[in-house]
Amino acid sequence: MLCQRCGRTICGECQQQAPVGVHCPECVRELRDEQRARLRETRVAHGGPRTAIGQRTRQWLAQPAPVTIAIVAVTALVGVLQILPGNLSGQLMYFLPYSLVEPWRFLTYALVHAGVLHFAFNMMILWMVGPAIEERIGRLPYLAAYVVSAAGAAVAVAWFTPASAVVGASGAIYALFGMAIGMQRMLGRVQPALLVLVGINLVITFAFGGISWPAHVGGLAIGLALGFGIGAVHARMRGDRTTRAAWLVIGGVALVLAALFAARVAVLL
Repeated sequence: MLCQRCGRTICGECQQQAPVGVHCPECVRELRDEQRARLRETRVAHGGPRTAIGQRTRQWLAQPAPVTIAIVAVTALVGVLQILPGNLSGQLMYFLPYSLVEPWRFLTYALVHAGVLHFAFNMMILWMVGPAIEERIGRLPYLAAYVVSAAGAAVAVAWFTPASAVVGASGAIYALFGMAIGMQRMLGRVQPALLVLVGINLVITFAFGGISWPAHVGGLAIGLALGFGIGAVHARMRGDRTTRAAWLVIGGVALVLAALFAARVAVLL
């Protein structure tokens, strides 16, 4: 078996069950130390729970993968709102002419879906891949990487199919695929099952119509850049330095994407 967090090979006796997959003893110790450090920081910052809401919030943040759960919950809420009268999908989807004057569409398109199956498939893949990355790089860097990936997938659409309208979290999820591959490669060995899963999804992307291949391929490329960059950081550093360096990697990718979009707008205008 391979560790879901770092990609190391582990025997059946040493592996420990995780929310998704299994973890090696080294990652279990690292996670335990990180949780203790976060608990100490919370106690220092807040002096213990002062209100019932504050206590529940801290309990929620202490559970595995709170950011992934929050992304799924917000996406599900938007899905419910899509059923109500109105044109919510039209107001939130990515479509380049509108997105230039309504920039929130670069992110909100990832919250709306074309149907129940589209939503269910994307959220299932998110839950399979996201928690391990969230545990590895931290909650806020993970959230930032997801946001940057969603926006970056929209930039890829702007370059290759600028006249197409796009909905769905697939671009950001393909970026998570890329992050998992890059980080596992830098820290150990890439899980073959992950490569098979990505390969099957890429075949589906090009075999069926109505799927935005630039969003998928662009998201995958963005994720690979993030994964190899952050994986290199974690392979060489420990502690708070990894978080600071991860922010630099995410910020650098965001700047490159901003420059690519500015160049595309200059060409279109």
